[in-house]
Amino acid sequence: MRTPVTSRAAGGERRARLRETLRYTLRTPAVGPLAALLIAVVVFSITTETFLTPQNLSLVLQQSIVLGTLALGQSLIILTAGIDLSNGAIAVLGTIVMAKLAFEGGNPLGALLLGLAVATFLGLVNGLLVARLGLPPFIVTLGALTVVFAVSRLYSHSRSYPVTSGLLLFWGKGIQLGAVFLTWGTFLLMGLYALFWYVLANTAWGRHIYAVGNAPESARLTGISVWRTVLSVYVTAGFLYGIASWQALGRIANADPNAYQTANLESITAVVLGGTSLFGGRGSIIGTLIGTLIVNVLRSGLTQAGIDSLYQDVATGTLVVVVVGVDQVLRRSGSR
Repeated sequence: MRTPVTSRAAGGERRARLRETLRYTLRTPAVGPLAALLIAVVVFSITTETFLTPQNLSLVLQQSIVLGTLALGQSLIILTAGIDLSNGAIAVLGTIVMAKLAFEGGNPLGALLLGLAVATFLGLVNGLLVARLGLPPFIVTLGALTVVFAVSRLYSHSRSYPVTSGLLLFWGKGIQLGAVFLTWGTFLLMGLYALFWYVLANTAWGRHIYAVGNAPESARLTGISVWRTVLSVYVTAGFLYGIASWQALGRIANADPNAYQTANLESITAVVLGGTSLFGGRGSIIGTLIGTLIVNVLRSGLTQAGIDSLYQDVATGTLVVVVVGVDQVLRRSGSR
């Protein structure tokens, strides 16, 4: 028979474990964004009649594919305390290269590989300027945004190109599960996030990225090659932007030099809403995926609620400022 003293001790131990579990849960970076996503889903499900339908949820997923891949590359760069304003422009140039070459009779596989190579090369150029010359990422990628946008218009002669190649349209195809249509691009997106989640959590390269973003001088003193790490991140991000180009062709079957003009800001928004610090060194890839879904859930829900797109921008921008402000406060309190 248990004595009252033993029962009180057991109760105290359970409460201590519960508090520890709660503290661990709250420290997990993706918990906050996941809670925000669930709240948004519940609110729009109550306030609109069409949000929580299989067709609409399927559309939200499809709209997240290109942005999610761009945000993945953006997230890697922001983890190193950088930023990339040129990712949307690079992805657009990739679509132009792939679509134009295939449209003019070129081999679709060759067009695809060249488009991926162009996007990766541009990531390499950005990385060299940032990592080897020490130029600010904001300035480098802002300049790249302007140059790449102009090159896209010059190369395409400011016209769009339709896509009919089955290879280039592959990620827009998929399977029908009841009322839900899941494209292969959705599965690719999930696979990419699973891959990079594993890489960041279980490889030396992943740990170096966090170390460089958190304290580059300390990382250098421990033997980490800071410039190689930063360069490899920009190159990887460029390749991911090439993948996003391929996904974009599958989604809209057209390459337009004026498309994705705000993709850079939307990808930054997704990363920030996913809990990754703009100051580098803190965040999670899974959080970025959730942040991407938050962006598109907000867009979908507000549209169905009849909110004007301008007010949607105001709401999204305000949310980003609030999240960054909270991150700054937490960072300062943590440094004391």
